[in-house]
Amino acid sequence: MHIKKDDIVMVISGKDKGKKGKVIQSYPKDRKVLVENVNMVTKHQKPTQQVQQGGIIRQEGALEASNVLLYCAKCDQGVRTGHKVLSDGKKVRFCKKCNETFNN
Repeated sequence: MHIKKDDIVMVISGKDKGKKGKVIQSYPKDRKVLVENVNMVTKHQKPTQQVQQGGIIRQEGALEASNVLLYCAKCDQGVRTGHKVLSDGKKVRFCKKCNETFNN
């Protein structure tokens, strides 16, 4: 999957198109990601031992990984990425527009 935890991504389709945020969690088997303050859904929570206060809470919903692109600060937009191996043997992702490398 081209997106990892702690990446900054931009949403390219759906109701939150154009928003950018940090990836909280990624689910590679399901090809989904959780992005901070994007795709907010409401959940009805009952009071439990851990959560004494019940009610309606808002939380992030999972997005399909194909609906987000890695955000390149140099290009100031979501970009497609490629992989290359550096001379020291480290595998990194890079922006296909400006060849900026992203730290893994």
